[in-house]
Amino acid sequence: MSAAPQTSTSSRMPSASAGARGAAGAQIVHRRPPRKAALLGVLAWVIGLLFAMPVLWMVLTSFHKETDAATNPPSVFAPLSLEGYQTFFDAGPWPSLLNSLTASVISTILVLLLAFPAAYALSIRPVRKWTDVLFFFLSTKMLPIVAGILPIYLFAQQVRLLDNIWLLIILYTSMNLPIAVWMLRSFLAEVPVEMLEAAQVDGASLTRTLRDVIAPVVMPGIASAALICFIFSWNELLLARVLTGTTAGTAPVFLTGFVTSQGLFLAKVCAASLVVSLPVLVAGFAAQDKLVQGLSMGAVR
Repeated sequence: MSAAPQTSTSSRMPSASAGARGAAGAQIVHRRPPRKAALLGVLAWVIGLLFAMPVLWMVLTSFHKETDAATNPPSVFAPLSLEGYQTFFDAGPWPSLLNSLTASVISTILVLLLAFPAAYALSIRPVRKWTDVLFFFLSTKMLPIVAGILPIYLFAQQVRLLDNIWLLIILYTSMNLPIAVWMLRSFLAEVPVEMLEAAQVDGASLTRTLRDVIAPVVMPGIASAALICFIFSWNELLLARVLTGTTAGTAPVFLTGFVTSQGLFLAKVCAASLVVSLPVLVAGFAAQDKLVQGLSMGAVR
């Protein structure tokens, strides 16, 4: 009778020790990453390099002379030169750059001031038929700008606003306002209702609620919308080309002046394009953290 428990105990001991060894062995096993993930990583790097190659080629070409930049096949290892940049700065780009900066910054500020209350009304305090309102905003982007350039030109001629920077500011504001409303609405829709209720209990007005409660929460989204509106305004060419002349010409209009039918211009255009693109690159680099947070906040539900 006494031998049976001993046999049972001895039979359980090896299984327990084997389980301990199995657990210990499972801890030191390292799983290799799946091959599919590695292939996706390589594919992402290849696609990224393909997107970066034109920009890198533009930078390299801007440091070449015109004779070397126009060779076929291109002279990759040609001597470097600052001739293109010297030509660009000798042409006097500062008034055009200042016009672009003025139109882009002021129009972006006006867009945010108008889009923020509109997005609040369409998300946190939705109006009646708010989906129709959003569709109306979106429908304004469906008209090709070429179809409306003639009426805009005739109107500007009648009110004597041709070659005026304020005309571009008004047009850029109306052009970017639908995009900003759509973006900010998706960001404001994620604001917790409890924060608004707490602000109402404390007796905060609507203006103070927007400024002190909602704005800090959705600041990444505001930065994202501001950066996109700034880029669209800075890169706009058609309106500035048709409606401006010598006084209110912007940087893209100044850039097209290097494309001539006589002589070589490839290195000068690459140098001018790089200089004109620097403000947008600097703004994007400065706001990259807010941009990533804002885009992710607006995309995740």
